[in-house]
Amino acid sequence: MSNSHTFKPVRVKHLTIGEGKPKICVSLTGSTTEQLVEEAHALKLADIDMVEWRVDFFEQVEQLDMVTHTLERIRDILPSTPLIFTFRSAKEGGQYELSSSDYVALNQAVASTGEVDLIDVELFNEATDIEQLIATAHQHDTFVIISNHDFHQTPPKEEIISRLCRAQQLGADITKIAVMPQSSSDVITLLDATNTMKEQHADRPMITMSMAGKGMISRLTGELFGSAITFGAIQKSSAPGQVPVSELRSILNMLHANL
Repeated sequence: MSNSHTFKPVRVKHLTIGEGKPKICVSLTGSTTEQLVEEAHALKLADIDMVEWRVDFFEQVEQLDMVTHTLERIRDILPSTPLIFTFRSAKEGGQYELSSSDYVALNQAVASTGEVDLIDVELFNEATDIEQLIATAHQHDTFVIISNHDFHQTPPKEEIISRLCRAQQLGADITKIAVMPQSSSDVITLLDATNTMKEQHADRPMITMSMAGKGMISRLTGELFGSAITFGAIQKSSAPGQVPVSELRSILNMLHANL
């Protein structure tokens, strides 16, 4: 059974996420405002669709005024580029850990600026915190990605699907899961779970990937199996297995032309 008749893509600025080729996103990972400004200028020239600010790399992440000031600087440089704001917790592979109350405050403050298009909220937070963040984001026309990352293993297919469905139930506009393969069959598990999710459960876009070199194929085949965004690298990758953007674009174009 296909759910395509009820599928709701996400329209962010000029982009439609969940239709056609996967959109290419690159992460900003500077630790200072100056580094981030420099990175944002470099991205202006890159062939990308979206930018993610990985604020867990930012050394002043606990100073909300510096976060919002830096966000304004980034937005000035990239005014029309869809922008994801992500604090990735250390337990999910990020650079830093915040208390749950600080995590909520950070994301609420940023969503309230109206300067970002999407915020990333981790699935394994309190449901009440997630609901609060979704409400704030939606009040400010900001979309929410609900994400989960397992840097150690690939859960069974049913568990991958269950986490994506839970993210939908909680009210994500886009669902996301990234898992670590220990074998090539783990990569197939992730792709199979993505395909089954697409055919039987998904009513909104999802992002899925198998990480590291083994999983690189999953970053390329989103249009076939159902993953709507793929993360590429310009200089420094923000996760293992990311493909350089120029190569990523030509592979996605080639796959698209032959579907």
